[in-house]
Amino acid sequence: MKLTLEEQDMLDGKYGNATQKSVEILITLGDIFDADGMVDVHGVQIAGVSYANLGEAGLEFLSEMAEDGKVRVLTTLNPAGMDRENWQALGIDEEFAKNQNRAIDAFAKMGIITTCSCTPYLIGNSPHYGQHIAWAESSAVCYANSVIGARTNREGGPSALASAITGKTPKYGYHLDENRHGEVLVKVNAAVNGTDEFGVLGKIIGDKLVELGKKIPYIEGIPEATIEELKSFCASVATYGGTALFHMEGITPEYNKYPKPVDISFEISQSDLNKTRSELIDDDLEIDFVSIGCPHASIYEIERIASLLKGKKVKKEFWITTARPTKRIADEAGYSKIIEEAGAKFAADTCCVVAPIKGRFKGIMVDSAKACYYGRAKNQFKVKIGPIKECVEEAIK
Repeated sequence: MKLTLEEQDMLDGKYGNATQKSVEILITLGDIFDADGMVDVHGVQIAGVSYANLGEAGLEFLSEMAEDGKVRVLTTLNPAGMDRENWQALGIDEEFAKNQNRAIDAFAKMGIITTCSCTPYLIGNSPHYGQHIAWAESSAVCYANSVIGARTNREGGPSALASAITGKTPKYGYHLDENRHGEVLVKVNAAVNGTDEFGVLGKIIGDKLVELGKKIPYIEGIPEATIEELKSFCASVATYGGTALFHMEGITPEYNKYPKPVDISFEISQSDLNKTRSELIDDDLEIDFVSIGCPHASIYEIERIASLLKGKKVKKEFWITTARPTKRIADEAGYSKIIEEAGAKFAADTCCVVAPIKGRFKGIMVDSAKACYYGRAKNQFKVKIGPIKECVEEAIK
């Protein structure tokens, strides 16, 4: 890779040990993918924040980097393993809480904003069209590339941290025009509405893309989609298909920038949606946990939950997972009071995917296909997907 004078100085240790180690990580990554140089990034989002994923080895690496490492660009974190302000009420073990706080403190020492969210684009870490960034969370990467038209590869935790400390990332993959064009034409021949249905659609397309070699889909037949529906779709298609970029005709900003694939690779009917939905509902299901906010709930979704819960009481454990800045807005708007008086709980800066909740519940109801995947694979829960309204009804019945 060709380095600038500044990058060479970083490699030579003139900016300290953490910066030197960071640029070494990025050079190695660039060499693997034949990048000819670096590009400046305008923001970073780091995954691998939960202590359940980090462990002591990861925490040791963070502590070493924090000795002299400081971030150069705005950087936020993926969800942590707990709500730092409300962990006792959510049943989190005290020892886990202590270790999770050690990890967050190491990130904070480097100048990282310790808001922990899988939807950084909703809480101020907001790139615009064409900007280069270095994000790690799969659903956020898919959203940034596809819905915003920013440019990022799916970074690992160490490479994202390295980009934050240097302000650089290797210029390869989705940073380049030639790697962003649609490769598979997908025709949707059914109406798709709501976060749960967009999640089901993401699973269908994701599963197909695995068979086809993880190509970039160009999707026809969706006349409109909300932010909430798109973030749900991004989470699902990234989880089931490893997809970091799609084009949706008439909706995403780059859909007409590149040549459209000519041949329809596959079509999706209402029966396909029905069949896949049934795959996300387990038999002999005993639901004792309801969770909304995977990806993190927007203020619009929180307002809707509040309107559905007003004057009611929940009978089951019910979490609304969201970013803390969004929770603060909900506090000011009066939504939090309604939700908490109903007995539901906010889990800010965490989620049901990374929180240590395995063994605590039998069955979970969600509006998220991604949450279904991890509920089964990670926590061995039985699962059921449904719209937000049905999730709330399940919690109160």
